Amino acid sequence: MERSHIDLFLRQSWLDAWDSYKQSLTHPRTRLWDYVIITAANKEQAQVYQRHIDSRLEAGVLPKSVKFIVIPDPKDKRVGSGGATLNVLRYLKKVEGCNTLTGLHILCIHSGGDSKRIPQCSASGKLFSPVPRMLPDGRRSTLFDELMIWLTPVPPRIADGMLVCSGDALLLFNPLQIDFFGDGAAAISFKQTPEVGEHHGVYVCDEDGYVKNFLHKQEKSILHNNGAIDKRGKVDLDTGAVIFSGSMIEELYSLIDTESSYNKYVNEDVRLSFYADFLFPLTNDATLEDYLGKEPEGSFSDELTECRKTLWQVLSKYSLKLLRLAPSSFIHFGTTRELLDLMVTGVSEYHWLDWSRNVLSNVTDKRYATSNSFIEPSAEIGDGCYIEDSLIGTDVTIGRGCIISCCTLNNVNVPDGTVLHALKLDDGRFCVRKYGVSDNPKEKSRFGKPLKKPLWDADLHPVRNTMEEAVCAALSDDIHEPCLSLKESFSRADTSAITAWQTSLYFKIRSEKLLSLIKQRVPASEALKEFLLHGVSKAVINSLLETASEAEFSDKIRIYHYLTFLVSEADKDDMHKECFSAIGRAMLDASADDIFYNENLRINKDRVVINMPLRVNFGGDWSDTPPHCLENGGVVLNAAFTINGSLPVEVIFERCDEDVVTLASIDEGSCQSFNQLFDLQCCDDPFDSFTIHKAVLMSCGIIPQSGYEDSSIMLRDILNRLGGGFKLSTHVKGIPKGSGLGTSSILAGACVKAALDFFDTEITEQALFNRVLCIEQMMTTGGGWQDQVGGLVPGMKMVRSTPGLKQFVTYEQPKISERTYKELEERYCLVYTGQRRLARNLLREIVGSYLESKPDALFALVELQKVTELMKVALEADDVDSFARLLNEHLELVKTLDSGSTNTCIDQLFLSIDDLLDGRKTCGAGGGGFVQVVLKKGVTKEMLRERLGEVFGDCGVDVWECSILR
Repeated sequence: MERSHIDLFLRQSWLDAWDSYKQSLTHPRTRLWDYVIITAANKEQAQVYQRHIDSRLEAGVLPKSVKFIVIPDPKDKRVGSGGATLNVLRYLKKVEGCNTLTGLHILCIHSGGDSKRIPQCSASGKLFSPVPRMLPDGRRSTLFDELMIWLTPVPPRIADGMLVCSGDALLLFNPLQIDFFGDGAAAISFKQTPEVGEHHGVYVCDEDGYVKNFLHKQEKSILHNNGAIDKRGKVDLDTGAVIFSGSMIEELYSLIDTESSYNKYVNEDVRLSFYADFLFPLTNDATLEDYLGKEPEGSFSDELTECRKTLWQVLSKYSLKLLRLAPSSFIHFGTTRELLDLMVTGVSEYHWLDWSRNVLSNVTDKRYATSNSFIEPSAEIGDGCYIEDSLIGTDVTIGRGCIISCCTLNNVNVPDGTVLHALKLDDGRFCVRKYGVSDNPKEKSRFGKPLKKPLWDADLHPVRNTMEEAVCAALSDDIHEPCLSLKESFSRADTSAITAWQTSLYFKIRSEKLLSLIKQRVPASEALKEFLLHGVSKAVINSLLETASEAEFSDKIRIYHYLTFLVSEADKDDMHKECFSAIGRAMLDASADDIFYNENLRINKDRVVINMPLRVNFGGDWSDTPPHCLENGGVVLNAAFTINGSLPVEVIFERCDEDVVTLASIDEGSCQSFNQLFDLQCCDDPFDSFTIHKAVLMSCGIIPQSGYEDSSIMLRDILNRLGGGFKLSTHVKGIPKGSGLGTSSILAGACVKAALDFFDTEITEQALFNRVLCIEQMMTTGGGWQDQVGGLVPGMKMVRSTPGLKQFVTYEQPKISERTYKELEERYCLVYTGQRRLARNLLREIVGSYLESKPDALFALVELQKVTELMKVALEADDVDSFARLLNEHLELVKTLDSGSTNTCIDQLFLSIDDLLDGRKTCGAGGGGFVQVVLKKGVTKEMLRERLGEVFGDCGVDVWECSILR
């Protein structure tokens, strides 16, 4: 079979196994494992495994109907893989209370080794070491996860019994090829080359499909002489996966059913091997003499000989059937060098399994491999490195072919071919283990230099109070006391710190990856794809919130906004508020020199009255709104207008006899007197009739803002200093609510002008614009600057701002001829739509589209400003027709930005008078209130009024008299 066909076959096999695994989590249709049991070397390692299992059960990624158990070797003594197997059977009987082992489906994963040849896996175990791929549910895969997926479909394929497998090998095969309903044992085997077989066990099979001989790590010539190599030049590899039938494990248990017999077989002196002591008697050519002479896992002894004689009586009557599975693949996590080669180059061989060099990392560099690691862009990483569970900071150079595991590195230089592995110890100190990628810890050398002891036992690895100190000591070869061996540091590792560190990195990396995408202005739909597809935990959200708290302004507000897509429905509104609060706080902080409590103020006049026009916005809508204007500046063309010949906005500041502050809103029919300071310091309630009034009092320094450092100050003290109480009244005369003519901001601007006059204070025009902008933020309405500039400055204006948290606004009067002004007076009209613009979360939607980097929104905001510039050019060229066409173009762009800017009524209104118009556009945010139109030449306002009356009768749709205030 061609390699591509094999890859496709195995890929589909994995996908089928994944489907079975996913099905097992919610609605298991077929039999699953009754028990999944993992053996561990000691209690500490067992605790690590248990934490991994518990976290998966809590996350719902392991089937709840399966019982998962971790069993350490008894008394933390190494009893061999065979002894560990017997210990599992005893646990099921004595602890789980299983009356019989027949009928059960048990998966036993032996993972109790020291991982001497891959020391960085010692403390956490190879079983939970990472596999270079993200699972479809968004998790980093491990050997354990892969085993659970591949082996989920197996239980229905066997009658009963126990499948024993190794925790240091990944088996790729089609589980549906397993078929074993007999009594005895079956070995799962893959075809491999003799070169692979030399480093593992090899089965020799007879014509009936049963194993007649078992050769363990034999040279190719011996394999050939024993008939282990078939005519295609392949061997039957021992994958470490063997099935024992239910009756067979029941009979094995009979050997240890008493305390004394259990102690006889399960101890560190006998150290029974599952593969040497349990499998050899099952082979057809085996003899008792050969069996007794078989090299043990421990050492020869009379006790071992006695145990083997009894095992022979039980096992030799059974046969070992060979289950050849093909196509298949066997991946052994055996040595440090093999691990490095697999992660850096081997991934390409398994691309069909979606393996990748960079898994859960902020980098995508194909020169080296990463897993759950964050690497600062300035760090220099050599080709062929593998970095796992590490934080690589600034001024770091890592040579070629290195492995960095569980480290935090800053300001260091790591030589080529070095392994650095950090462990937190049980006393809180750190040990950084340094050795060569090609070193064998079982041998007496390190980096090619001889040692007096095997590397595993040599005290070479410094222990220091901090990770940084331990890293520096290790890299400088400072082997002065205190130092530990690989063995001692493994036994003293704080295993809980390993998973905590991995988890914290996971959160940081996900946060930093999102932040990186935000910095690149990747649209939210793409940047959040992984989160939205796989879900997000509370811990990840908290990590993102922490990242936001420390981020620069532009990144901060986007993180908050992106989080609105990730939090629960109940928390979305709070996250929106946090986003806009961050915008407002930043602007207020930038204007702190202008917005402060002024203890020098005194009432200077008895009464001040300010009347202001409204504004009409021709072009540049939304470009003046934070945060767009803060990051890009804005461009707006608008004009101050009188309505029916009057200035509709009126503000009155007047002294009163009582020592109170009285606020009145004539429009709302509300009037209230205040004698408590804190009642005046809350201005973010949208249902409060006096939000503008209160914000003005604080922004103008008349009263302190909430949180003022002198919390003992009383309102009566302030009024005594000011010279008495006062009343602030506001009135927008004859203008409907939601008009789209900028009434709220202009009203705030009029209040500020009145306050300045009332208290005899002067500020620049620029400061006036900025103060009103700050008032918008204090009220949390989040508006821009065009409304107040449009109303506070007479005439038609081209208004611009430069980027910055503190906006610097300039304006110029277009050079428009009297002829053009006269033509505008004749052809330009404001039409009331008869409907109040309903309150929508419009600001949230528009700002959200901008923060999400939606391509359509970003395009529209740019084009709107271009059209606005052309409007000015058209007017200065006396070309009202072109100005009218640009209004139409502007409206279409606004509709792209906000589909709610028009509605059925507005569309019908425009349609009913279409033949009379050259141009049309909504006012303000649209959706109701006023619209503006430019009549065709020869069409009079009376003709327009008559048409509207014919269509809409007396429902309020009408032309309002307006004029540019010059």
